[in-house]
Amino acid sequence: MYRRKKGQSKFLGVIGGILTAAAVVNLFFNADSIFKAGGSAIAAAIISDNDEVVKVEKTGENMAENPLAENDTDETTENTESTAENNGEEETIDPAEEFAGEAVYPVIETNIGASGTLYENISVKNTTGYDIDIGSLLERDLGFTMDDSSEVQVLIVHTHATEGYMSYDNGTYHESFSSRNTDNSQNVCAVGDEIAAELSRQGIGVINDTTQHDNPSYNGSYDRSLETINSYLEKYPNIKVVLDIHRDSIGYGGEQGKTKPTFTFDGKKAAQIMIMSGYDGTGEYNFPFWEENLVFALKLQKTAEDMFPGMTRPLYFGDFAYNMNVNNGSLLIEVGTDMNTLEEAKYTGELLGKVLAKVLQS
Repeated sequence: MYRRKKGQSKFLGVIGGILTAAAVVNLFFNADSIFKAGGSAIAAAIISDNDEVVKVEKTGENMAENPLAENDTDETTENTESTAENNGEEETIDPAEEFAGEAVYPVIETNIGASGTLYENISVKNTTGYDIDIGSLLERDLGFTMDDSSEVQVLIVHTHATEGYMSYDNGTYHESFSSRNTDNSQNVCAVGDEIAAELSRQGIGVINDTTQHDNPSYNGSYDRSLETINSYLEKYPNIKVVLDIHRDSIGYGGEQGKTKPTFTFDGKKAAQIMIMSGYDGTGEYNFPFWEENLVFALKLQKTAEDMFPGMTRPLYFGDFAYNMNVNNGSLLIEVGTDMNTLEEAKYTGELLGKVLAKVLQS
């Protein structure tokens, strides 16, 4: 997510007995050494039989800050409302039982419709001084050409990998809800898995890197993800597309509630997406090909709405880069908000993979 409010979090648990209390105290006084010990990267790679899908996972890196990084809480906490895994099977939490006695706040479910600059079935929220001719831009070719090969051509990263989702859908959330989750099967990385799986099925070579660039520190996330991106571009020079997949957050919370953007396809609820494309009218971001990125973004937006009506919020075109200046096929995409369920977001990931494949193969 490129912009968010601090979520509410609450340490839940009961310390039973002197030994447990002592253990907690010991952990507190040794936390610094524990985090330092975790500073080295722990990596694992899973490569499919056809070498088209690569999943790379790292945690515990700590590097310099980027002025574009978000200024949010320095600690990443696990989402206490996530589904638990038991021997490979999901155990669904009953919120009424699990969070009995807690304050309950409203989830405002809606489909965020067209606004801003309109063109046929899509719209653009333009916060720049640049006058967009959407029709003309859609007629242009992409700024890159996909090769007819199984080589890796799409890179998916997650600058804020620990952005998580709800585990249930009953129109409310509880005061202890934390929108961050360090379990990559429960956060936005799982959405990247769905996108990558669909691209692979379509014969497009893809990597979904699940490095937690925001763990343990949220500050400096974009700097760390840029290093990750550059390392892949060096290793796989045939990469044409770089997608930074995030999860948004809308609303101040509490009694005012928070927003959950959805659409329905084939009788199944999914999370809306917001595609972001940057602008660099002054050269501040060293982003000379921003218009080519915008062409890509508009084609994705149009194709998504043609294939799955209601899938997109207005495309956000603004004066920023957020690492989209690495190449002319780089975009940032928000999949749902913290009020969407994980299953809704994963379903959107699958549909987004289909949209991407159609655009890239056209």
